[in-house]
Amino acid sequence: MPKAIRHTLLSIRDLIASAGPFIALAVALLVLAYWWLDPNPPKRVTLATGPAQSAYEEFGRRYVKALAAEGIEVVLVPSEGSAANLQLLRDGQVDLGFVQGGTSDYTDNDAEKMSSLGSLFVEPVWLFYRAESARKVGTLAGAVSAPGSATLSSLTQLQRLRINMGTPGSGIPTLMDKLLESNHIDTATLTISKLAQTPAVVAFLSGDIDAIVFASAPESLMVQMLLQTPGVKLMNFAQSEAYSRRFSFLSPVRLPRGVVDLAGNIPPEDVHLVAPTTALITRNTTHPALLQLFSQAANVIHGGAGWFRRAREFPNIENNDLPMAKEAERAIKADTPLMQRYMPFWVANLVERMWLVMGIIIAIMLPLSRIVPPLYAFRVRSRIFRWYGQLRDIEVRIEAEDNAQLLRELDLLEGRAEKVSVPLSYTEELYALRSNIQLVRKKLLRVDAAAGTAGTAG
Repeated sequence: MPKAIRHTLLSIRDLIASAGPFIALAVALLVLAYWWLDPNPPKRVTLATGPAQSAYEEFGRRYVKALAAEGIEVVLVPSEGSAANLQLLRDGQVDLGFVQGGTSDYTDNDAEKMSSLGSLFVEPVWLFYRAESARKVGTLAGAVSAPGSATLSSLTQLQRLRINMGTPGSGIPTLMDKLLESNHIDTATLTISKLAQTPAVVAFLSGDIDAIVFASAPESLMVQMLLQTPGVKLMNFAQSEAYSRRFSFLSPVRLPRGVVDLAGNIPPEDVHLVAPTTALITRNTTHPALLQLFSQAANVIHGGAGWFRRAREFPNIENNDLPMAKEAERAIKADTPLMQRYMPFWVANLVERMWLVMGIIIAIMLPLSRIVPPLYAFRVRSRIFRWYGQLRDIEVRIEAEDNAQLLRELDLLEGRAEKVSVPLSYTEELYALRSNIQLVRKKLLRVDAAAGTAGTAG
């Protein structure tokens, strides 16, 4: 190995050895801070969705795909719907869930344990009815706009019909109870069933049910199918504006003519609907980095234009019954953080959550680092200075002991000194040691010579 490289490696070794305790302290502080802050999220999170073929299930799949790109596994937990999702959150069985406004009543305990990631989309109340059933009711009781008409435009026209309002876990029964009560409708005048969405649609299409109601985003496959089924009509909420004034969780929305199928002109005219807003709710124990990922994914999944929304209208911080999570509010109001644009998420997240602690550690370590150069110098010089004690001892023993023995000890000391390796910047001290050894040797030889002369003269 070339001498230059050997001396460089020697210097690095001594520097590392001198700075070792401080490096160990810094590492220990970083490990402690990492354990305390827990900056990186768990690799698995649970999301409560809804029934099969619902919009909740479809959106859940999109979140699975979005977070899988960051190495996070999203486990979808099917449920009956909004009310069931809220109960799963309350029981701690899921980390996040879709919850619809107006379908559940939040408690003070909910506000303490849960937060909102923002309003994601509106879920119109879709009340589909069979045109044949509407004609029969109209002919018999004049309950529609004209005898024999196949059009319904008011909830009061539902009396004497068989209507499915969904399972209690879907939240629709709670919502419909409020709407029916506001119209002074006695539920005893209705034949109400509470089947799950899929069997209810089957019964509806077979004629066993006259009307079916559920709240869902238009992405729902059931909505798409029923809108294009012959003989099935969608009720027009002519008083949608009035409903929104009576209930703060409802918004008036309009399904434009032909938006479903331009060629087929479906629907044949504008349809007014009422729509609660759905939010993504999380438990406060969910890791903040996961909330950030979900919020960023929400901007992409729900930020585009749709039947009932303009581009960038959702997600938003309006119409939220629970406090907004800070991570969600930042994601909605601001663009992707700068570091995440150029670094993998886990690296950017680690830096973002550790930068303050790292700054504190650096502030502590900087003054301590001033000790490293003197410690380094002491470590190198001690390798040389340790031999001065033995050299001094030999010098003191001159004339008191056998000089031949002292010369042997001095030769041994010189041999060891020649094997001492120090960085180039400290070779001056090493040469000084060797010079001093030679001085002591000359003194020994001079004393020997004087002793020999004295013996000859005697």
